[in-house]
Amino acid sequence: MSETTRDGATGVTPPPSPDDRLTPAELAAKYGLSVSGARPSLPEYTRQLWARRHFILAFSRAKLTAQYSQAKLGQLWQVATPLLNAAVYYFIFGIIMGGRKGVPGGQDNYIPFLVTGVFVFTFTQTSVLNGVRAISGNLGLVRALHFPRASLPISISLQQLQQLLYSMIVLAIILLGFGQFPTWSWLLIVPTLACQFVFNTGLALIMARLGSKTPDLAQLMPFITRTWMYASGVMFSIDYMLRERNAPEWLIETLMSNPASVYMDLMRFSFIDGYTGAHLPDHVWALALGWAVLVGIGGFVFFWKAEERYGRG
Repeated sequence: MSETTRDGATGVTPPPSPDDRLTPAELAAKYGLSVSGARPSLPEYTRQLWARRHFILAFSRAKLTAQYSQAKLGQLWQVATPLLNAAVYYFIFGIIMGGRKGVPGGQDNYIPFLVTGVFVFTFTQTSVLNGVRAISGNLGLVRALHFPRASLPISISLQQLQQLLYSMIVLAIILLGFGQFPTWSWLLIVPTLACQFVFNTGLALIMARLGSKTPDLAQLMPFITRTWMYASGVMFSIDYMLRERNAPEWLIETLMSNPASVYMDLMRFSFIDGYTGAHLPDHVWALALGWAVLVGIGGFVFFWKAEERYGRG
């Protein structure tokens, strides 16, 4: 069919197409099209993450190497930072405030007690603080490449795990210096760290999603984690301090059952001879595994639900 325009030119009007009456959704279904960056199913998302496991590991190693690249002492700061924190806590809480009282096994165990707590809590604390910026701090990468965004917070937890393993060498030397020699209980650090790693990863995933839309959360989190540290017994025995002040039993059980306290207690039980099962909360292994499953799986699903929104807006 043809028609003549006002300037005398002749144009051709195409015949109507059967697609003209279809909605965009129907057109996409007809031609097998999908939304760019659409969220895959949870099993498919998990398979995509597994396929990129080498990238996740390499990215975590690169971030760990670059973390102190500008410092003269380089990677030594991985160990020096928590040790310096432990020295400050020892002076303030151990000497001035009497935090050595009530430490399982006596006051001679205070330094192993303190250093173990600082190293283990720092593992969780840094996973949370860096997890908040996992998406917002890597927007260039997120917007330029298509990959499962969960790779970023997972790589952060891996980075902190590698840093903790380096610190464990120094921790072992300190323990030996205070007469804490290896026993079969030291093998318990493997399941303890496995549970804590899963917990930390889930928490990093949660914070990454929240931080991607609320950048101010990164400024607030140091105050939250500091409060969490004081409530978890890093520098003193929670059980002893609260009972000395006649605190209600429900408060003691609640604070001793919080995940940071549970993982620290298990590590101290593994390393320190005088730290017996009597100083652990009831059902401690069930708590450790329960926190790992609840936060690990819950955080993964929570992060996955917003997969298509990361890096937009």
